[in-house]
Amino acid sequence: MTTNDRPGNFLRDLRVGFGLLTRLPLAMPANPPQGAATAWSWPLVGASIGGLAALVAAAGLSIGLTPGVVAALVLGTTAMLTGAMHEDGLADSADGLWGGWDKARRLEIMKDSRIGSYGVLALLIVTLGRWSALSAVLAAGAHWPVLIAVGALSRLPMVLLMAALPNARGSGLSQAVGKPQATVVLGALALGLGLPLLLVGGMMPGMAVLAALACLGLAVIARARIGGQTGDILGASQQLAELAALAVAAAML
Repeated sequence: MTTNDRPGNFLRDLRVGFGLLTRLPLAMPANPPQGAATAWSWPLVGASIGGLAALVAAAGLSIGLTPGVVAALVLGTTAMLTGAMHEDGLADSADGLWGGWDKARRLEIMKDSRIGSYGVLALLIVTLGRWSALSAVLAAGAHWPVLIAVGALSRLPMVLLMAALPNARGSGLSQAVGKPQATVVLGALALGLGLPLLLVGGMMPGMAVLAALACLGLAVIARARIGGQTGDILGASQQLAELAALAVAAAML
């Protein structure tokens, strides 16, 4: 492993994390490190996305929009901030994992930019679940802590799956990002669990457990059907973790 693959300067790593996970127009540092070295920052990036989404929620609620309408605006905001990369990963994962008869065909389907029936259903079901839970959170007036906490927590499974599973394709975004070291994983764990604990307190364990179960199921299926993880699988894990965390928050408020 080269020096450029290791975690380094805090602000540099954070800029690389934003550059990888968002579409915000931030200048990338010269000679940036491999993405896996900066994966500790992904929960911070997620928390920032959640904070911007909460700002939109606060503005919408302040002018009298209903929680359902505001929830739709929030989901649209997060999709624009990330370029809908996680939603795209969810759709491609659903199409590939269930639409092919062998590993090669499944990976081929996942690489195809066209969306199939499994992908459409996955997007509809998960987005509807996120919207429903988010509407309840907004109605309870807890959007600031919950959205920031969920943003941080939902980016943690991506780091864990990268570390736990081999790359299934041997190419693509996940392969280019690399495999995070133990110190990077520990940093992501500290931020991905610590920030939600500070923000939502007793709700955090339930949010983390349900998110972990959802992503564990995804990991088992991905390992069995394609031999590991891809960038699409990582994106799908974020969406499932977000749905799980929002569902717990909505139930407990």
